[in-house]
Amino acid sequence: MSTTAIVLIVISAIVVLGIVLYLGKQRREAQLEERRVAAGERRDLADTKAREAEQARLAAEQQANEAEQARLAAEEQAARARAREAEAEEQRRQADDLDPDVDVDADNDADADTADDRSRT
Repeated sequence: MSTTAIVLIVISAIVVLGIVLYLGKQRREAQLEERRVAAGERRDLADTKAREAEQARLAAEQQANEAEQARLAAEEQAARARAREAEAEEQRRQADDLDPDVDVDADNDADADTADDRSRT
């Protein structure tokens, strides 16, 4: 084989090797870019989910606060109702004290019997 042929074969091999290496590098860079894009999409998705979770948390906190306010309002209303009942009972006692037809001592005995019955159950 002539020297020229050997040189051409070596040069061809170097060129082919260079092309293969270049194409391999391009392929790796394309894969890296694909991975970067996929990672960016995942980050965007994670950011979106984090915002949704934050909104859900804030909504839940608001709902809990509203429920607490409703509970407090209900307790206040119940306390006012108990106060009105006590006032009505006091007025009933005063009316009984004023009424000559009502025997207050007999009513107190009946109330005591009722209280005893309740404590037994």
